Amino acid sequence: MKHFAKLLSAAAITMAAAFPAHAETTLTVHYPMPGFFKDVMDKVSKKFMEENPDIRIEFANPSPTYEEGIQTIMRQAGTSEMPDLTFIGLNRLRMADERSIPVDLAPFMAKDKASMAEQGFSDTILKLAQVNGKQVGLAFATSNPIMYYNADLVKAAGGNPDQPPKTWDEVIALGAKIKALGNGVDSVDFRWQGDDWMFSALLFGAGGTMLSEDESKVAFNGPEGQKAFGVLDRLVKEAGMPVFTKAAGEQAFVAGKVGFAFQTTGALANTIKNVGGKFDLRTAEIPLLDPVGGKLPTGGNAVVILTKDAAKQDAAWKFAKFAAGPYGASVVVPGTGYVPNNELAAKSPEYLGDFYAKNPLFQAGLKQMPRMIPWYAFPGSNGVRVTQTIVDNSSRVVDRSAKPEEALDDAAKEVKRLLPRS
Repeated sequence: MKHFAKLLSAAAITMAAAFPAHAETTLTVHYPMPGFFKDVMDKVSKKFMEENPDIRIEFANPSPTYEEGIQTIMRQAGTSEMPDLTFIGLNRLRMADERSIPVDLAPFMAKDKASMAEQGFSDTILKLAQVNGKQVGLAFATSNPIMYYNADLVKAAGGNPDQPPKTWDEVIALGAKIKALGNGVDSVDFRWQGDDWMFSALLFGAGGTMLSEDESKVAFNGPEGQKAFGVLDRLVKEAGMPVFTKAAGEQAFVAGKVGFAFQTTGALANTIKNVGGKFDLRTAEIPLLDPVGGKLPTGGNAVVILTKDAAKQDAAWKFAKFAAGPYGASVVVPGTGYVPNNELAAKSPEYLGDFYAKNPLFQAGLKQMPRMIPWYAFPGSNGVRVTQTIVDNSSRVVDRSAKPEEALDDAAKEVKRLLPRS
């Protein structure tokens, strides 16, 4: 009996060594937009913990939007409530860095220089999460704006679903015909609500910039910005675009009641799921006001290390690199619609391989990758208020409470007031 007890004791010791009773390090992770990212985060963290059993991932309450996410982190900075890592919208990295909130990743990258290159972290991708040359994060999810369309409505209005509009003139003309179909059908949902990203799509697509090169003057109210607000105005007046809320626009499109929707690639997986078999869903590249020189803003977020605890930082770096690495990208792309932020994931058959050949709806965003430039980050502490100013004045154009030139000038005056004084 004693011999049997000794065997049980030895077995218990062996099991304890093979399966630790508890994780050695627990990391608290915050992220925004759970509608897009909850399933992705769950899958990535589960795989990471399987490969790193000494590290446990716990999620803080997610934030509904990027704007609310950065405001939460800035409130929690330096307190016991601050998570160990967060995922910050690419246009808010600058705001966080100006408050010295993110940990500089340069020392970690220097140690892992060879493996970083092997794991698909190209210089181009790394720059997306840099602020003035400082690596404040690693790009996790990257997107560009695309055109979604209901091929059945396009066909019913006399268009050719196999040759979607390539200019805003064509979108507006066909949108008006779709609106004329009646029966509660609307023409266009242009996702102007929430932030300045879709305004950037029109502005950058016309070759414009938000501020002057030295960031001392507002530049978005120049000719390119006038063309951008002009498109919004024409979508309303000529194509009959209604004043949708974000949720109402999404619901109307997936119900088959809207011809065209312009928004992030990141909504693609949810849109495919919600449309189901209700209609023939297609995607295409978004029209550019300057087809040759036009660019598109890079949406999405980066994983950022916040903890100042040296012991936790090593674990946090492992998770950040894993999430932003090839496995993370292979989960993000099919799980959302974002474009690959990792070159190895995009090319390797182990990860995305032939995914795009088998899933043509995802190709529009991929084709636009060469046009992607950083989502502009305004200087100073008023970035969220600057963004809201642009949104509010976009709203005035859409609800026809102001002429486009008036709304643009008002936005420029307010943004100038909110910029840091030189």
